[in-house]
Amino acid sequence: MTPAAESALRKPVELSGPPAVEERARPHAGTVRAMERSDLPAIADLFTRTFRKNNRVTDSQLAGYLETVFFSSPFYTPDAGSIVHLNETSAIDSAILAMPVEFNVHGRTVTAKILCAFMAEGKTGAAGAARLARMMRAARQDFCFSDNASPVSADHWVAAGGLVLPVQSLEWHRTFRPAAAALNRACRKIKPLARLPLHGLARLADNFVRRSKRSFAAVAHDGITSAPLSLSQFMEQAQIMMQRFSVHPVFSKPEFDWLISAAKLNASLGELQCRSVLDAQGKKIGCYLYFGADGRNAMVMNVFCHERQEAAVIAQLFADLDNLGYVSAQGMAQPFLTQAVLRQRHLVHRHTGYFCLVTRHADLKAAASGDGFYAGGLASESWSRLLHDF
Repeated sequence: MTPAAESALRKPVELSGPPAVEERARPHAGTVRAMERSDLPAIADLFTRTFRKNNRVTDSQLAGYLETVFFSSPFYTPDAGSIVHLNETSAIDSAILAMPVEFNVHGRTVTAKILCAFMAEGKTGAAGAARLARMMRAARQDFCFSDNASPVSADHWVAAGGLVLPVQSLEWHRTFRPAAAALNRACRKIKPLARLPLHGLARLADNFVRRSKRSFAAVAHDGITSAPLSLSQFMEQAQIMMQRFSVHPVFSKPEFDWLISAAKLNASLGELQCRSVLDAQGKKIGCYLYFGADGRNAMVMNVFCHERQEAAVIAQLFADLDNLGYVSAQGMAQPFLTQAVLRQRHLVHRHTGYFCLVTRHADLKAAASGDGFYAGGLASESWSRLLHDF
């Protein structure tokens, strides 16, 4: 979130009426409306100025990517999409980027809005940012959430009648090969390091470390195995295993296919892959989806399992990623998996952003406060290129 937007959120705001009514009452105060395709060049420039201050020019691919993510979903409608604020000169001075994802909420279908970026044009956009923030009040929304909110933004979500979910606001990080993992982190921060012949030395160091400290190797449970899974098979298994939650993504085929296609555009994370976990009798007890690049980090997007199979599925997941040669793995913390994940050695939890939600539905809010809520991975913005490049 831009500093101007954060500043606007610190100011007390009152619930306003629909934008059209407000504009008739105050014709010169600016306009709040749904984002249109013709806005994309201006939005791309605003995003770059807000979040990529070192970039002198906007990436030529950014506007096209924004169109794919925020306009091409099978469930996109102007009401479920992004909103912008136009100042007195009809220029966009602030915006909230949002994309729709269908959720099952206690048996009924609700279109949730994932808020992906809140940005404003410096101090001049603060008033517009405040007006956009008013539109996100819980009384107005069926279901809005973000899994990457800043501290100030998280405070605003709570003030607007929403929730901050502490477990989902954490990421777990498991290390398999410490020297190579440290080198990969250093190369991301210091680009010239990637051109030096250091990876061979890291492998030698890791071979020594893993022989002397065997706990770096992940161990599966006896009798548990896994097998590659097609994306369509993963969708089918996920739909069955998510039934344990009263609130969960629908993952209908049109939307699932769209999410997969959009996620695959983020080539920097590696290849999108999935596996099924089986017990000793060959019964499917879990499945997981992850991005992985050879010899680098694996980003686990979604993990599903039947009840009381959490420990076996998580142990197999880490054993698989270790055996496939990844140096480390990471993923969103989930309440139902916490106990199983904590059994792992060389694992830490890190906070990178708050998971926040607002809703006017009491049953959805109650589920989010308990154990009946599942979101994240494909049903979040964690796969978006807006977080990783541009």
